[in-house]
Amino acid sequence: MLGEPKVGVVIVSHSIKVAEGTADMVRQMVGDAVPLAAVGGNPEGGVGTNVELIHAALQRAWSEAGVAVLVDLGGAETNSEMAIERMPPAQRDRIVICNAPIVEGAIMAATESSGGSPLEVVRHAAEELMAGR
Repeated sequence: MLGEPKVGVVIVSHSIKVAEGTADMVRQMVGDAVPLAAVGGNPEGGVGTNVELIHAALQRAWSEAGVAVLVDLGGAETNSEMAIERMPPAQRDRIVICNAPIVEGAIMAATESSGGSPLEVVRHAAEELMAGR
């Protein structure tokens, strides 16, 4: 599995500090083994999300193995869906939005990805956290 593409992880939060802090935690857990991008806030630096910024994050974290997206609130999910629609058709089907808590889900997704798991296993690992709630 060495050299095989790993599932990318994109963290989308209404707060750039939450997104960057989560990405920092992920990096501490898995190093640079996984393509990772974090995006948060609006272009003016305030609270919110932005389709263009999310689209750019998807491009940075793109992997042939796919991308798992973690979001914090409904607006982040809606804007992530719109950003995914802007991706080339061949990539769209390999991007999933996980129904998981943003911090724990990102860590679980990245940990699973770093071991070489495929996209659906990565998604399941992140979403498993919601099953008990």
